[in-house]
This record gives sequence, C-alpha cells and structure tokens, in this order.
Amino acid sequence: MFWLRKNLFSTWYNSLLTIICLLIIFLCGWNLLNWIFNLAQWTVIEANLRLFFVGRYPQTLYPRVWITSLIASTLTCLTLAIFSTNQKFPKITVITTAFLFGILLIVIPVNFNSRLWLLGMGILGFISYCLGKKFAKLIAPWLAFAWLLSFPIILWLIGGGLGLHSVSSSDWNGLLLTLLISAISILLSFPIGILLALGRTSDLPVVKWFSILYIEIIRGLPLIGILFLAQVMLPLFLPIRLDRVLRGVAGLILFSAAYMAENVRGGLQSVPRGQVEAAKVLGLNPALVLLLIVLPQALRAVIPAIVGLFIGLFKDTSLLSLVGLLELTGIARSILAQPQFLGRYAEVYLFIGLIYWVFCYSMSLASRKIENQF
Repeated sequence: MFWLRKNLFSTWYNSLLTIICLLIIFLCGWNLLNWIFNLAQWTVIEANLRLFFVGRYPQTLYPRVWITSLIASTLTCLTLAIFSTNQKFPKITVITTAFLFGILLIVIPVNFNSRLWLLGMGILGFISYCLGKKFAKLIAPWLAFAWLLSFPIILWLIGGGLGLHSVSSSDWNGLLLTLLISAISILLSFPIGILLALGRTSDLPVVKWFSILYIEIIRGLPLIGILFLAQVMLPLFLPIRLDRVLRGVAGLILFSAAYMAENVRGGLQSVPRGQVEAAKVLGLNPALVLLLIVLPQALRAVIPAIVGLFIGLFKDTSLLSLVGLLELTGIARSILAQPQFLGRYAEVYLFIGLIYWVFCYSMSLASRKIENQF
C-alpha cells in the first residue's frame, strides 16, 4: 500500500492519471482478449502449422529436422547451465517449467509422433541442463568447439548429401530457413566484423583504407538494396552458380559485418592503453597482446551492442521474402494467399510476431547471463 500511495496516488493529478491509464489498459486488454477467444479464427494457424515451421520440406525426412532440434536444444541447455550465475537448482523453476511444457504438449495441434519428439527434446534438455550444472568446469572449455561442430552436422542433416538423400534449398522454408540463415549469418559475420575492426585500426594504409571504405559504403546502403545486389550481381562475378539461399546469406553477412566492425571498434577504444604497454613489457608479442589482452576486454565491453546486432539480424531475415525466399514472413504471405484464409492477416502476423519475440527475447536473456558471468 505504501508503494502504491508513493508512486501512483501521491497527488490528486497522479491519482487521476493512474485511474485513466488503468481504464485504458482494461478496455484495450478486454477487447484484445475478446478478439483472441471469440472473434479470431485460429484454424489458419492449426491448418498451416507445418508450413510455418518447415514449409515444403519432405514429410518423410522430418526425423532429420527433429534430430537437428535435439542437437540445438541440448547445446542451448548446456550453455544456459554453464553461464547461469545461480548455482542452485530452484525446485519452483523445475515445477513451473515442467507444468508449462506439459500444457504445451497437450495444447499444440500436432500428431502423436511429433508429441513424442517434443517430449524427448524436453527430457534431453533437462538432463543436459543438470549435467551442465554439475560438470560446468569440465564442459565449458569444449562448449565452443561443440557449437562449431554442430553447424556442419545440422547443415548435413537438413541438406543431405554424403550418404543422405539431398534436399534442395528451395524446399527449406518457414522457421527452419529463418533459423538456418540467421545462425549462419551470425556465425560468419562475427569474425569478419572483428577483422574489419582490427583492419580499421591498423597501421598499414592499404588494410586501413580498405576497411574504412568497406564499412562506410556498406553502412551507407539499405539492407534491402544489398540483398537485391546479392541476388543479381553475385552470379555475374562468381565463376560458380550460387542458389538464392546462399546469395541471401551473403547479403546479410556483408551488411552485418560492417556494423559488427563498428561495435567491436568501440570496444577496442575502451581498452586502456596502459594494459597494452604492460603486456609488451612482459614480453608478449603483438598477436598475443591482441588475443589475450585487448580482444577479450573489448568484446566484453560491447556484449549488449553485439547481441542487439544479432537480434536485429534475426529480424532482418524477414526482408528475404522480398527477394523470393520463403522464410517465416514469406511463408506467411503464401499462406494468406490461400483462398480459404484470405483476410486472416491479424492471426497470421500475430503468430509469427510471437515467434520472433520468443527468439529475440531468448537472445536478450542469454546476453544478460553472459554479462553477469563476465
């Protein structure tokens, strides 16, 4: 009561503003809930759930997608366990998570096999989280290597080849394509951005001016223009024919690497000059000074900016729908073109907006844990 009186009802005009805001929130919330439960037609989501997640990926090869999901969820739970600052395992968290996951298994409109895969994913995720908590010091040095190793395995499972039936990239649609493109773009743009930042601060004129020109030119162009250039111009310069997915990934990497370079350069400038001089006095060569002294501190200082760039890159994958790729937003547009679901824009875009929010908020939470750990 004291908090309410102090912050919401301290004066007569604050009390009036509080009452007006509460009325607006109540009316908006009531209308939203009424639309969700009475007016919205959620059959468009239920009927096209498979298209939202995997698009036209062959149904006979769905076990590959589930295996990649198991790999990603296991590594994610291990990472969360290792970077979690709370060493205890709260029982209320376990109970709440298990309860919500059980409701999800019951409510989600999928077949029995998919429910079994989801149940196995949840059990494996819980086991990996417990193992990560118990053996954090043993697993932590190998975690980055495990993530790097998982990417080619996942691409092999999704695309096939080397003993598996090949699946054309034109059949990679929906959330599957969004996650693959964003993960590859983040993985490759990060080291390229670091190299560009180091090149911009280099004493070599050629390297420095090349990095400056690249960064300033790319940052001066809109992403949609770069994506169109990648789709049209790359085939003219390269001796091999790249499909549309690789060209889209190349455009995202070229764009995000320039912004990553500026974020990293800001971190490099935050490292005190005295630490570099002290490292040289101790006998470290320039490469070791950079790898052991400068870069760790620079990257730690700009973790929020880097994660913010990753979140923006994940959302920017929606622009690929304008160049003919059926990622999550593109597949939503094709679903809205179905005659029986014409005009169901609110339901479809609210659903994909919720998916984007879940992944972006998860990345934000992960960045907070990494900051607390460091």
